[in-house]
Amino acid sequence: MNRWNGKQVVMIGAARQGIALSRYLANKGAHVILNDRRSDDALKSAREALVSDNITWVTGCHPPEILSGTDLVCVSGGVPLNLPIVIEAYRRKIPVTNDSQIFLEEAPCPVIGITGSSGKTTTTALVGEIAKKHYALKKPNRRAWVGGNIGYPLIQDLDQMHKEDIAIMELSSFQLEIMTRSPQVAAILNLTPNHLDRHGTMAEYISAKSQILTHQSSHDVAVLNRDDTNIRQIYAEVRGRQITFGINPPHDNQDGTFVKRGKLYLQADGQLAKIIRADQINLRGPHNLANVLAAIAISAAAAFSLQAIYEGIIEFTGVPHRLEFVREWNGAAWYNDSIATSPERAIAALQSFDEPIILLAGGRDKNLPWQDLARWIHKKVDHLILFGEVAPLILKTLGDTSPGDRPFTVDLYQGLQGAVKKASEYASPGDVVLLSPGGTSYDEFFDFEERGKRFIQWVKELT
Repeated sequence: MNRWNGKQVVMIGAARQGIALSRYLANKGAHVILNDRRSDDALKSAREALVSDNITWVTGCHPPEILSGTDLVCVSGGVPLNLPIVIEAYRRKIPVTNDSQIFLEEAPCPVIGITGSSGKTTTTALVGEIAKKHYALKKPNRRAWVGGNIGYPLIQDLDQMHKEDIAIMELSSFQLEIMTRSPQVAAILNLTPNHLDRHGTMAEYISAKSQILTHQSSHDVAVLNRDDTNIRQIYAEVRGRQITFGINPPHDNQDGTFVKRGKLYLQADGQLAKIIRADQINLRGPHNLANVLAAIAISAAAAFSLQAIYEGIIEFTGVPHRLEFVREWNGAAWYNDSIATSPERAIAALQSFDEPIILLAGGRDKNLPWQDLARWIHKKVDHLILFGEVAPLILKTLGDTSPGDRPFTVDLYQGLQGAVKKASEYASPGDVVLLSPGGTSYDEFFDFEERGKRFIQWVKELT
């Protein structure tokens, strides 16, 4: 039975999620009002790519009149819930949902959901590779689907999915905060301050993230970071089986992953298996070691084979814009870590290198604390180049630097291109030049991917 035929749906936000969900619902017979505050000119390419008799575009503002006769309101991830039209929908008792909720409601196959403050995309991509290895070995006629907040809305592939497939989706706090469904395997990688400009407080942010567990059943599995104190506070949300990951072995022979004498182990169902040596992992930094431990635990929860887990890890080299090596120039290694949109992520990048570091940091603030990053800059960074809106705040947080102490130099630029040129003046053999901003890209670029691509372009143009 088609639940959408004849329904009127207001879709707020015409980015990737909004476009994908609008197309899906229109193809199911719903009448979709696709609403975005941007102008027709700004949305020209999107409108040309999405033509349907079942879709009506309303642009330039969010008029409450479009709620008349509406059965459902859907919001893209970037749409704040305090937007007046969303508040009005709640007042009128119109259900509010999003593409991830609808996907979970209609997916014919098991779903793995992965969230956290950092490491989501790397872990999701790695679990996806392990899943593909497993299906190639065990179910060659079935498929592993990877997407979600990672940039590929899975709703667009829903009609192609089979009950024996599996879906691996990255979920953000923006998506989770209104969801009333949880995936069969739900993983929380870590919980550190992030998106406080949206959620207001750390408690609200943690509450949004914990939604990934809240609606699980006793048959489902939660994968949690036992080294994270904030995550330990939400253990009570676990409804079914629990598998944890961390550096040291879990207590009382509980199911989990850990590191011992340079090797990664999986302990589950009373059995212990060595998975891989740490020096065989192609990803730099202790944060990526945690991501691999998480991926092993998630894969165990999904019953992927040990062979698939090993092969997936050994062949995985990372994803773009996450400590991505760009080139060697003037003897220095240049890295693109544009995904680092919080101070915590920038700290993780700094911890990944022992070489002298030239750090490019900045962008737009998310109302996050910068003090810890300032301490790591004093500890690890030789030359600091700040750019974007948040540069003065980082400089103020950094405080006075005594002669001879790190950072030895501090420069401020309005944009990233100027910061790259300045970094080229400092770069010398043996250095690492690292773009790990700590802030979002929205003061200068469409998203972190555009920022990363432009960084790569400007670095490759250096002569």
